[in-house]
Amino acid sequence: MVKSRSVQVLLILAVLSLLIHFYFLRCSNNALMEEKPSPVHILILSSWRSGSSFTGQIFSQHPSVFYLMEPAWHVWVTMYQNSAKVLHMAVRDLVRSVFLCDMSVFDAYMSRQKKKSDLFQWETSRALCSPPACDSFSRSDIIPAGSCRTICGKYPFSKVEEACKTYSHVAIKEVRFLDLKVLYPLLTDPSLNLKIIHLVRDPRAVFRSRENTVEDLKRDSNIIVGSQGTKGETGPYNTMQVICKSHVEIYKAGSQAIPSFLKDRYLLVRYEDIVRDPLAWAAQMYRFAELRFMPELQKWVHNITHGKGQGAQAFDIGSRDALGVAEAWRKTLPFQKIRKVQNVCKDAMDLLGYKLLQSEEQQKNTSLDLLLAQN
Repeated sequence: MVKSRSVQVLLILAVLSLLIHFYFLRCSNNALMEEKPSPVHILILSSWRSGSSFTGQIFSQHPSVFYLMEPAWHVWVTMYQNSAKVLHMAVRDLVRSVFLCDMSVFDAYMSRQKKKSDLFQWETSRALCSPPACDSFSRSDIIPAGSCRTICGKYPFSKVEEACKTYSHVAIKEVRFLDLKVLYPLLTDPSLNLKIIHLVRDPRAVFRSRENTVEDLKRDSNIIVGSQGTKGETGPYNTMQVICKSHVEIYKAGSQAIPSFLKDRYLLVRYEDIVRDPLAWAAQMYRFAELRFMPELQKWVHNITHGKGQGAQAFDIGSRDALGVAEAWRKTLPFQKIRKVQNVCKDAMDLLGYKLLQSEEQQKNTSLDLLLAQN
């Protein structure tokens, strides 16, 4: 009888010991999980020829950021027969997967034998040019796209997902969302910590830049307004009208009577403000994204905005005279075209703080400061 009770006591003690062990193990695991902060997801939301490639590089060159430039390009290239509105859902699903570092989403748009270099503009991502995606550079290096393209293209596509999972921030630059409300499911998704930077540019500057890159943008323009809408003299203005309207709707949804889940997660940025004071605006965007603005990045931002290049080529993100590029349309765009752009984009210009020009004389004599209303 005594022996039986001793066995029972030992069994009870053993069970209690196991329970205590698992309790502390669980607490320890929870503590470890709490110590690791949730990734921050940044969407640079813009339109074509608005300075978004440059703005994307401000994030790409940060050593804490995994960056991809326009991953939805693959959706639009594969499903080009559809309208932008129809493609919104597929684009949103792809962007969500990329934010979660699930790169299997590209299987629907790329061949089975895909390589890292098959990803659109992969070389503009510093994260894909440094370990573990490429061993030739350090993660702290400022890496030019040309150098990366030459050295790092041979790595397998699996390195994209592997690299993504090692960063605290995932940033995407995308021009293929024409409606902020499409993103509401991502903003309410508990697995995401999404912040949206809405980048806009003076429509007259956008129009002039689009004139220089017509062939590069032909497929996208057809998806935006339909192939018939792009034809003739009115074609470029039809496209601008849709783009400007989308910026108005995005701005209203992000800043006026906003839903609670958007609070402190939407930031409007004008390209003209960035080029007037690059360091101040880079610092503001970094604060919004919970990133530190390190001295080497401050130097890079200054140098890339104070060069001599004119940024004429699509996706050109080399050193340039950023302020001169921002103002170039005033010297090269005929006033007749300016007036037409102002007519189709008046609501956007009024809302976003771009002042209308009334004459050729005013066009020649107005500085960038006077063209911008201070909001």
